[in-house]
Amino acid sequence: MNRIGVLSGGGDCPGINAVIRGIVLRAAKYGAGVVGFRRGWQGLLDGGRTTLLGLDDVEEIHSLGGTIIGTSRTDPFAPPDGADQVMKNFARHECAGLVVIGGEKTLAHAYRFHRLGLPVVGVPKTIDNNVGSTDCTFGFLTAANTATEAIDRLVTTAKSQGRALVVQVMGHNSGWLALFAGIAGGAHQVLIPEVPFDVAQVCDRVKKRFTNGNDFAVVVVAEGARPADPKSLDITEPPSPDGREDGVAKALAEAITRQTGIKAHHVALGTLQRGGSPSAFDRVLGMRMGLKAAELVQEGKFGMMVALRCTDIVAVPLEDAVRQSKTVPDALWREVVQLI
Repeated sequence: MNRIGVLSGGGDCPGINAVIRGIVLRAAKYGAGVVGFRRGWQGLLDGGRTTLLGLDDVEEIHSLGGTIIGTSRTDPFAPPDGADQVMKNFARHECAGLVVIGGEKTLAHAYRFHRLGLPVVGVPKTIDNNVGSTDCTFGFLTAANTATEAIDRLVTTAKSQGRALVVQVMGHNSGWLALFAGIAGGAHQVLIPEVPFDVAQVCDRVKKRFTNGNDFAVVVVAEGARPADPKSLDITEPPSPDGREDGVAKALAEAITRQTGIKAHHVALGTLQRGGSPSAFDRVLGMRMGLKAAELVQEGKFGMMVALRCTDIVAVPLEDAVRQSKTVPDALWREVVQLI
């Protein structure tokens, strides 16, 4: 084995650099080099956008946020000849295998290429924690910590000004981030995509807090959360890839003000949740996943994804991982909602 290729696709995420470091460290044990394809799948479409990575290049990167090889949301199958270009350019670099670090869409592309004959190994990356077949994705707990800290700060403003506050976090189809950050931040209501909410009930609970002598309320909502009755809330903006749009939070804050007479403001945390240095857990998890990914390439076990199972790093079929999003289980929701 002479070389291992690596790319990271989708949004940036704390811990990607830790994965890259793990890959390079293990590759060095095999006497192999590492080729980083820059800006995700775009690097393979362009062919020449690469970075050679050695031990000196990764010595301290595990503590850095983002990704030193860049990322993008490029769909390699969008151009008519995209798949052919990727296959041809990958072959030109003479890599034994390609480690693809990404979330649902990036890994789905990886699986399609695996079926076309590309030697692929996947590493799950998303702050949403919604990739199947793994207990946890790196970056999730760092993002949850960041969102919790933001909620802690926003609570002081809500208390000082006697307002209701609607805080929107990321999560198109899964509520892991909203659930963890909301509970940890002491929110009075948490709304997730898996459980449609009742607008009147949300407003009523806010009003009861103020009626009972409390002078503030905090509602945490995932960007993909929606009311059971679509007509009960005027959401003009769909969820965006980086949580920039504040559609549901804005609409809900306006509804609270209108229906209760209590001043309600909204805040969308957006890309703030993606940034910054990874937590100790995510650094270790990322490096362990990188080590395992390089091992799988060396062993020729392609079409697999590394995953966390309890405390073990294992290999699971990539097909299983991309088949369905991992959402918040009903049992967990019923348990945790008692803390609100």
